[in-house]
Amino acid sequence: MQFREARADDIAQIQRVRHSVNENVLSDPALVPDSDVLDYITQRGKGWVCEDGERIVGFSIADVKGNNIWALFVEPEFERKGIGKKLHQLMLDWYFSQTDKTVWLSTAPRSRAERFYRKAGWTETGIYGKGEIKFEMAKEQWGNNH
Repeated sequence: MQFREARADDIAQIQRVRHSVNENVLSDPALVPDSDVLDYITQRGKGWVCEDGERIVGFSIADVKGNNIWALFVEPEFERKGIGKKLHQLMLDWYFSQTDKTVWLSTAPRSRAERFYRKAGWTETGIYGKGEIKFEMAKEQWGNNH
């Protein structure tokens, strides 16, 4: 497995991974067009991918302008191999090298993602949108965990 920064020519594979997941499924794939992905990895923040050969099997995207984690997804058949953990580390190390501001994310309750973020040291701070759990991570928390 190789990890590297995401590029514009990765967007088709990033979208394939995003649509392959079993949890936090997009209700309408048109809600996240390629132009949004491009904006988040080139203007608003940065993204990372994990490749198995030429195939992208996971990705993460941090939004430094909105102070949030925009995405962290791994193809179901590649889960439980440490890919999400490494993408999470790369993303948060970069995020906190750019700003001291607390970062937030939201995810579905009772999901593997919820358990992942709790184990990674995120703090639940409430409800976001239509019933998702909102989590936050302060720079000090991240520094103390890594």
